[in-house]
Amino acid sequence: MTTIPTTVDDFAGEYEKSAPADRATEGPLDEVEAGAIKPAVDLGSLRIDPKRGMQLRLEVDKSNNRAVAVTLEYEGSTLQLQPFAAPRSSGLWHGIRSQIMDQIIKQGGKATEVEGLFGPEVKAIVPVQAGGSFSTRAVRFVGIDGPRWFLRAVIGGHAAKYATEAETIHQMIRNVVVVRGSIPMPPRELLPLRVPATSDSEQAAPVTDVAL
Repeated sequence: MTTIPTTVDDFAGEYEKSAPADRATEGPLDEVEAGAIKPAVDLGSLRIDPKRGMQLRLEVDKSNNRAVAVTLEYEGSTLQLQPFAAPRSSGLWHGIRSQIMDQIIKQGGKATEVEGLFGPEVKAIVPVQAGGSFSTRAVRFVGIDGPRWFLRAVIGGHAAKYATEAETIHQMIRNVVVVRGSIPMPPRELLPLRVPATSDSEQAAPVTDVAL
């Protein structure tokens, strides 16, 4: 089992937004920026570009049956996505990277800050326990501040170690559309995720694993 921080904790102060200079045109896009809706998997606050061979899984908090993250698996790489409410004029990522690094180090892992395609990111080695044995896993934490939202991505598997595989995962992040909605929400609160509807019903399907 790998323990990876899944929340955005409170912090003091305001920070500039952290995002690629071309985010508003190349993604990840806000719903308003996305324009014409192309085929996508609708998860409520996230729209995911379908990709043949990709597995999509919703991570559910069993204590309240609430979806807290979506994980995409593709050819040996994983991408976990979480959208949060954020201030209109300031960002979250510059204020929480050190918290992520501190938590990983306290768990016995290693974490360093590096500059990546989306800006500063956290490159880490986290401890893994499976069947009584211990090992480590390479992961990358990416944060992108958008208009009134913050998208956190955790990259694992091949894309956390190899540049060629990382390019595919980076494009998957670029293709994400965040639907912030108009309901007022405090900064750092997780935006609602829902199971995608099936073609047979307008209601959400009671499953958490979807093959695309």
